[in-house]
Amino acid sequence: MIARRIMLPLRRLAEDRTGATIIEFAVVLPTFLLLLFGIFDIGMSIYTQAVFQGALQDAARDAGLESGKAQQNAIDQYVKGQVSAVVPNAEYTIKRSNYQTFSDVGRPEEFVDANGNDSYDSNECFIDENSNSSWDADVGKSGLGGANDVVFYEMTVSYDRIFPLWRLINGDQRTTIYASTSMRNQPFGTQASRAKTTICPEPL
Repeated sequence: MIARRIMLPLRRLAEDRTGATIIEFAVVLPTFLLLLFGIFDIGMSIYTQAVFQGALQDAARDAGLESGKAQQNAIDQYVKGQVSAVVPNAEYTIKRSNYQTFSDVGRPEEFVDANGNDSYDSNECFIDENSNSSWDADVGKSGLGGANDVVFYEMTVSYDRIFPLWRLINGDQRTTIYASTSMRNQPFGTQASRAKTTICPEPL
């Protein structure tokens, strides 16, 4: 009889599930938060990139007009304003390079590969296409260029992540996105020719 009185409460205690939900929730919560913040963070990054790329393309079209050079600061501010509406307190880096044709974008200056190593060495002759008297891995000139020139826009935006996923995965709060586009300036004049000069450095 005594044993039955002892065993009965123990059996009820073993079968009691009160409070189990709290323990299960405590186990599942970290994974749930990681998944939730991950979805929010990725979605925010995709949206920011889309706004950024669209604003940069709009800016490139505006800069391609004859009035583009005079309105360059206003055009840059437009891009910054569009992005800042999504991610405030961002930092921006803008680079513009102009070329004669689309096929020139990213093309290195020609050189005489005297030693056959497929790379330029400082004592080898080269064709200076951007008039800076040095060999460059990209023939582009800095700036907007002139009529009919092809302009390659590059822009990076650095900003702090809004959602705290970076805390959960021990990452960096600061992230950087990149966008680029290339467009030809409007034919508001005759495209200027580009001088090509062969330069041979002094032997080492």
